[in-house]
Amino acid sequence: MREVITPDGRTLAVEEWGVPDGTPVFYLHGTPVGRLARHPDDSLFTGLGIRLITFDRPGLGGSTARPGRCVADGADDVAAVADALGLGRFAVYGVSGGGPHALAFAARHPDRALRVASLAALAPRDADGLDWTAGMMDGNVRSAEVALLDRDAMTAHLGANASAPPRLPDTEAAVLSRPEISAMLGAAYAEAVRPGIGGWVDDAIALFGRPWGFDPGAITVPVRLWHGALDPVVPVAHARWLASRIPTATLTVQPDAGHAGHFDATPATLAWLLETSG
Repeated sequence: MREVITPDGRTLAVEEWGVPDGTPVFYLHGTPVGRLARHPDDSLFTGLGIRLITFDRPGLGGSTARPGRCVADGADDVAAVADALGLGRFAVYGVSGGGPHALAFAARHPDRALRVASLAALAPRDADGLDWTAGMMDGNVRSAEVALLDRDAMTAHLGANASAPPRLPDTEAAVLSRPEISAMLGAAYAEAVRPGIGGWVDDAIALFGRPWGFDPGAITVPVRLWHGALDPVVPVAHARWLASRIPTATLTVQPDAGHAGHFDATPATLAWLLETSG
């Protein structure tokens, strides 16, 4: 682990995977995991010559908390890590709760984002014309309700079952039960909540209760969206809403995939990211 100090004095915990001098690609993790989350087959990164960079969002794992943050704030944390590593322009991708943060970087730093991908990701809570919770699993519907209250309410809501990662619907079992994925997610979750659930609470409020702080329609860099049509965690309507608003986006909907299908979609995503990131 490496620690990066942001311009406002916070610490961000950073990990690197793959080839140390390879093509830099940032991966922005889902919720509630952290910097240890990634595709579990590290040979995927070495085989493609990728230097994969991950970091804990504020309050998770080894990163300093930042209560009240919005999704757009995460863009500057990506830039801070990149500055510390001496990186100029690079590709970024995010999964689930990390997808909006990847899009934020595309919007806030178009001079540094080569290409951006978002897999199985949420649309903004204030998305015009989108029935935000339609088709969403009950646990996330409840989180969306609590996110509109206050931080104490979200802390109580998430803390009631924080001893293990949130249970996802049975539709996700085929992928999540793979030993390599199960082991990676277990370790990533344990490290993310090691200092407590405050970072998870702030992530949930930013994603489920607040506007993002940027307009997806203002993104000008190439964007690739992927979503499983059977996703009960984040319904595919979210991806379709994003695709209709981001002028540079292309959307792939996989008919037979759920939320965790993003693991199997990662190799094609990385290949696309590398097309112009050399």
